[in-house]
Amino acid sequence: MIEVDALSVCFGRTEAVKSVSFRVARGESFGLVGESGSGKSTVLRAVSGLNPHWTGRMSIGGELLAPRRSKAFHQRVQMVFQDPYGSLHPRQTVDRLLSEPLLVHHMDNVERRIMRALNEVALPASVRFRYPHQLSGGQRQRVAIARALMPEPHVLLLDEPTSALDVSVQAEVLNLLADLQQARGLTYVLVSHNLAVVAHVCSRIGVMQSGELVELLSADDLRAGRTHHPHTASLRELSIELEEPETARDH
Repeated sequence: MIEVDALSVCFGRTEAVKSVSFRVARGESFGLVGESGSGKSTVLRAVSGLNPHWTGRMSIGGELLAPRRSKAFHQRVQMVFQDPYGSLHPRQTVDRLLSEPLLVHHMDNVERRIMRALNEVALPASVRFRYPHQLSGGQRQRVAIARALMPEPHVLLLDEPTSALDVSVQAEVLNLLADLQQARGLTYVLVSHNLAVVAHVCSRIGVMQSGELVELLSADDLRAGRTHHPHTASLRELSIELEEPETARDH
């Protein structure tokens, strides 16, 4: 579904991403993990079209990507951001937030689609005419996920989607994302600094350091400590405990 070859991104004289390459199969979850400033979110922004200043080759669904993207691309590929409060318009109700993508892409059955989306992200119909400030952090992120689902995309790009949430709410949102992927056959690219989050959602993981992709490995290998690059081992050691996030409820 996604092919990235020799992707490089520069900000002035600073090379933030250095010839990064990876593949993501249709229906797969792929994670990018690394410390702050490692370039992982910059990769995601280039794939999404938010940053048009890149070199290399990228394709989604076999279609070669240009720096500027079409409306059809943005229907197929949607992004969920780190801060749901910052990514949701504070003066728009949930109903308006969810209906807007449908209007942009000229999609019908607005009422049915909104109610389906609320049900899919486990939000009651009562939140439909509330504003973002009237919702909890977890509810806001569920609205952000529902909004991303409205155009019926094939790919979701997830930029630290749980880092602004409490640990128990993180687990709920990650389980929701896993359920949605299975139900809709979505392809995910998830960026996080949290190894446990990435290992919970993703089957394969890329480790970034100083703009380079230094290792590709499976989540099982990461859990078992079967790493090859010293930076991957260092990240794993710095993690308090590499565990599935839902077990945090028991602590």
